[in-house]
Amino acid sequence: MREVEHPGGSHPATLILGIGELTTNAPDAVGVDPVDDPTGVIRDAALLLDGGRVAWAGPESACADGVEAALGRAPDRVVGVEGRAVIPGFVDSHSHLVFAGDRSAEFEARMAGRPYAAGGIRTTVAATRAASDDALRAVLRRHVDQALAQGTTTLETKSGYGLSVADEERAVRLAREVTDEVTFLGAHVVPPEHFGDPDGYVDLVVGDMLAACAPHARWVDVFCETGAFTPEQSRRVLEAGAAAGLGVRVHANQLGPGEGVRLAVDLGAAAVDHCTYLSDDDVAALASSWAASPASSGEAHGTVATLLPGVEFSTRQPYPDARRLLDAGAVVALASDCNPGSSYTSSMPLMVALAVRETGMTVAEAVWAATAGGARALRRDDVGHLAPGARADVVVLDAPSRTHLAYRPGVPLVHALWKDGRAPRP
Repeated sequence: MREVEHPGGSHPATLILGIGELTTNAPDAVGVDPVDDPTGVIRDAALLLDGGRVAWAGPESACADGVEAALGRAPDRVVGVEGRAVIPGFVDSHSHLVFAGDRSAEFEARMAGRPYAAGGIRTTVAATRAASDDALRAVLRRHVDQALAQGTTTLETKSGYGLSVADEERAVRLAREVTDEVTFLGAHVVPPEHFGDPDGYVDLVVGDMLAACAPHARWVDVFCETGAFTPEQSRRVLEAGAAAGLGVRVHANQLGPGEGVRLAVDLGAAAVDHCTYLSDDDVAALASSWAASPASSGEAHGTVATLLPGVEFSTRQPYPDARRLLDAGAVVALASDCNPGSSYTSSMPLMVALAVRETGMTVAEAVWAATAGGARALRRDDVGHLAPGARADVVVLDAPSRTHLAYRPGVPLVHALWKDGRAPRP
């Protein structure tokens, strides 16, 4: 990568040249081939970052006019990426990063044939409750840094390993130190002290626990699943969270069929995550949630089906069928579900590779789902794309095309990145 600085600009601006393949996720971008391409690929492209925003994107041949129109002066820095591919920063819309302890023995046993069940969460709860704030901060920061190194520039993370008022409040408060996308997941499982009284625990979740956690969170979530919470209990939690001003998201249909997906759609959830076991009615509900959105509003209000293929990789469950969802008209996102039990990876490139190999997605669909799809799952319009006005979150791949994300799984392909228009410190 070649870099030339021209100091003196009052507002730092970076012009990236020599992009072999630029994925903008903006179908109407300048220079996009005149075909139906929702990923807005531009060949032989240039990208102008002005402070923390994208100012212009288009063919390098039109770059001089584009820079003049967008900036009105020379950029402060010119970077050449020598034919490499550029994509938006990954948007990981589902993770669980506030935890302590290690569950590698559980993983080893699972690989030897023991089936996955939700009960392992309680092991992490015990370790998390015993950990200090500084210990949890260190784990959280390590995982955020690892995700960033792999191209994740926006991430959501949840509580759910405290399951008491004090420990859940601590989890969302610490999470808020690293991201604005914080989810209150007090309804993860019923903790040991409430065994035999799950409804009593739900009373706590929707009462004192929600009151303590809502000031630090943007979202409320629930694990609507056999072994966790019933649809009726889940509705109570989600409606209480919504009444407290939180957006709604749902864990559902991971371990078997159930009512969680349709509950999520009925409540207008931004996303329903896992979606491993879906009925025809579930798929239709997800698709119709988007068809019902007013086309003229300019806003997306449907429920995203967020697939978490790292879970299936780690648990040997069947992979979800993305092709079925996409062909029906549903909107699909990919996320890591980074957690110590069922998917201990923060690698969004791995999610792309698994989605292409195992769920029926094309490379273009998987990259869109891991960027723009994640943004929709968080109801964000400033990330997940590289159109003018978007946040300047940019990933340069050490490859000529985004296809290498699936073609070369496990290889560290992030050559360089900008977050908010700045290259992170090493």
